[in-house]
Amino acid sequence: MISRDLTFVLGGARSGKSLHAERLATASALPVTYVATARIGDDEFAARVARHRERRPAHWALLEAPLDLPQALASIDEPGQCVLIDCLTLWLANLLCPADGSPPLDDYLARFAMLEETLAQARAKIIVVSNEIGLGVVPLGAATRLYVDELGRLNQRIAAISTQVTMMVAGLPLHLKTADRS
Repeated sequence: MISRDLTFVLGGARSGKSLHAERLATASALPVTYVATARIGDDEFAARVARHRERRPAHWALLEAPLDLPQALASIDEPGQCVLIDCLTLWLANLLCPADGSPPLDDYLARFAMLEETLAQARAKIIVVSNEIGLGVVPLGAATRLYVDELGRLNQRIAAISTQVTMMVAGLPLHLKTADRS
């Protein structure tokens, strides 16, 4: 029997995935820690982050984890808590496209495994958000293909260990996996 409570929310850009995840966290009635993976690189993105902050309840704790997501999660994983991770898409971008312009981090696959293991053993209620970006054409450029491929692989790994998986389309939740079935 699976004892963990791991919900994975996927969707495209502006599909409503973050809002849905926030509603799930609120509905849990547990203390919530919001784990942000974003790195703010320009004014437009800063405005996006500000909109997310304004929408979240002020009493939620915030933990920023642009690179060390498994360690951050392990540091706050406690029964009776809800952790909302938003999002794997930006975390992967930080690993594959470091801010200083250097090549991808050599250990990104090890970090995937560490995250997967940490999530599989989590004691808190965990909600993870990620984009589904592999529904279009094969991207031009090796770096973009690597990103799309690795996000697809990461999403599959997290979906496999999740107790619930929801795909958001046009603000509507499509339940792909529920706690009752796999």
